[in-house]
Amino acid sequence: MSDRLKGKRAFVTAAAAGIGRACAAAFAREGATVFATDVDEKGLSTLKHEGVGDVARLDVRDTAAVAAAAKRVGKVDILLNAAGFVHHGTILDCSDEDWEFSFDLNVKSMHRIIRAFLPAMLDGGGGAIVNISSAAGVFKAAPNRYVYGATKAAVAALTRSVAADFISKGIRCNCICPGTIETPSMLQRAATAGPGGREMFVARQPMGRLGTAEEIAALAVYLASDESAFTTGGAHVIDGGWTL
Repeated sequence: MSDRLKGKRAFVTAAAAGIGRACAAAFAREGATVFATDVDEKGLSTLKHEGVGDVARLDVRDTAAVAAAAKRVGKVDILLNAAGFVHHGTILDCSDEDWEFSFDLNVKSMHRIIRAFLPAMLDGGGGAIVNISSAAGVFKAAPNRYVYGATKAAVAALTRSVAADFISKGIRCNCICPGTIETPSMLQRAATAGPGGREMFVARQPMGRLGTAEEIAALAVYLASDESAFTTGGAHVIDGGWTL
């Protein structure tokens, strides 16, 4: 299929690498005009080779910068919130600073983006919001993912609240809950775990492999498109059977 998002305007965060990048590229391939943002300007610059015409640095922890971006971009049909951080450790390893940073980046950033862009979406007749959550924290606890799991559960709750509040006003809001996806940040965590780190991540996947960012992007395209017009408030698990 092609042109599934033709004529639509999409705004994507954390688009320089990983899931955010794959979603931005997939949206562009399906005909959307994509506005891709990240703090990694070097990574963003290479997106233009994948059909993404508008890239800009954006720190989603900066409320004023988010508001300025929404004013510059104007009305969009699709919001894809992909910014996030994986903290490693239990409650005993989580300082107040770790807690505050994780919730600021993983949850409050989505609050900022949605609050900034939603008025124009409502004025324009509606749109689709897709938030990247996780299977960890929403459907199942994962060891050493204490605050990460808490933030991702919060994302699912935030998603349902937005969906419920604006269901009659043309806004759909869904979240995607991936399992272990092979991205640059995931591979960095695997390397930090030492020799055999990647194999350790693979071993916990029932399918015997990691997921790909492109597989997550395929689901994001569906949720962003009119094909999912009857779908809102859902936490869509795509984890290779990890939560079975």
